Amino acid sequence: MNNTDKDEPYFGRGNPAMQLEVVKAKGSYVYDANGKKYVDFLGGAGVGNLGWGVEEIEEAIRKKDRPAYVYPNFHYKPWNELAELLAELAPGKLQKAYRMTGGSEAVEAALEMATMYTGRKKILSVEGSYHGNTVGALSIGATKKRRSFPNLLEGCEKLELPLNQEKLDRVKKLLSTKDFAAVIMEPVIINLGVVIPEAEFMKDLDKICKVTGTLLIMDEAITGFGRTGKMFASEHFDIEPDILCMAKAITAGHAGMGAVMTTLAIDEKVGRKIGLYSSYGWHPISVDASLAALNYLQKNEKRLFDNIEQLAKTFKKGISEVNFREKPDVRIKGAAIGVEVHDKDYASNIKEKALEKGLLMNTEGAALLFLPNFEMTSETALEGLDLLKSCV
Repeated sequence: MNNTDKDEPYFGRGNPAMQLEVVKAKGSYVYDANGKKYVDFLGGAGVGNLGWGVEEIEEAIRKKDRPAYVYPNFHYKPWNELAELLAELAPGKLQKAYRMTGGSEAVEAALEMATMYTGRKKILSVEGSYHGNTVGALSIGATKKRRSFPNLLEGCEKLELPLNQEKLDRVKKLLSTKDFAAVIMEPVIINLGVVIPEAEFMKDLDKICKVTGTLLIMDEAITGFGRTGKMFASEHFDIEPDILCMAKAITAGHAGMGAVMTTLAIDEKVGRKIGLYSSYGWHPISVDASLAALNYLQKNEKRLFDNIEQLAKTFKKGISEVNFREKPDVRIKGAAIGVEVHDKDYASNIKEKALEKGLLMNTEGAALLFLPNFEMTSETALEGLDLLKSCV
């Protein structure tokens, strides 16, 4: 029986399913309906930064002394506790956190904040990027989406890769018009196969934004909460975002949640006017999961970040021993690993073979994408890398 048969006649999908029916996930492994065990280099596309089924988080979710639901316009003390913790973890002057259900909603809110605050209409983003599935998020993503969605927003300009000093002339020319409300990007672009912008590009982009009054939005839905070896990937470049989008690992995968953060200066102008109402934003269960996940991350930060560093070395060495058709470009930033194999079909074929053999991964174009959890041992990483070797 294929996945189409399993889904029919009621369950809809936006993308084809992988041939895997999950019944259990624990630590660095996922188990299917037949009891087969898979090494998980996929990590729920960045959701499972602490591995699956973390007991401290599971226990927080099992708590019974919480309301079933809290209407967004009421007060609820754990919302304030989580917002304060996010302000402690976030880079720069980010202080005000708004409740969201996930990354797409957070991006949409960030765009609304930027346009309301600046009074400008245009947005600059990176060509081919992914920021979510809402109309606004699709508008700032890959231009090719306009073929499928003719109603996308106008005024969305794109920067082509590479993001280097040569690209800064175009940035300066565009932003000097003062038509742009914001520049939005991932500080490390996971969905393009872990593209790492040049440090000078990021530094000067930050300066140009400040000079022209353009807000800098960092979408850290995947890169946030330790993925790249810093709490937030923005920290690698010593930049201070005006707005930051969070999701995925904010609960380590134990419940759905997102957030958007901004500075006091921006919040003073748009707060209480922008109407960011979210019926299920920061549901009580999700808040308990997030507080538990972030407290765990903070409490174990040194151990986990040391392990991220070790994993990066293990993956770098292991990938170098894989006999790919031609020498790959390997891009590693902490526990974000992209392996450019120069052929999209070849990458997809490796992914399919890996699934058959018991290894989960993703692909982005012609790149293999590995997002291991921060608790993964070197032994498990090597187990997965050995499986990879048998797939090329």
